Amino acid sequence: MSRGQSPNDLVGLMNDTKWEELRLAMYELGSLHPQFRVKDLVGDTPTAWDGEWFYHFRLEPYSTIEWCDIRIDSEQQQSAVLECIRKIHLPGHATAEGFRIIGWAPRGAPVMYID
Repeated sequence: MSRGQSPNDLVGLMNDTKWEELRLAMYELGSLHPQFRVKDLVGDTPTAWDGEWFYHFRLEPYSTIEWCDIRIDSEQQQSAVLECIRKIHLPGHATAEGFRIIGWAPRGAPVMYID
């Protein structure tokens, strides 16, 4: 959350079900699972990069995840992750490192979905 921005200025784009679908999809990629980091609404900095989707991704309450970055290491991994994200239909965008899934966005801001 940006400085000076209150939770009332944000709109939730994800719910527990969507976050859980993402977690399970990434876990099920097996050796192709990517690393992630999470930015919480109440913190100023994201978590460290982590690759343990089964337990560690659930450490943050889903309801306060502002965004989740997914780091891609290969073309094969990018293809597998992108296919999962498209199936789940998640809000976000591509980044230089991979993808960012958006949990909360400023009210009135356009929302893009990764396709």
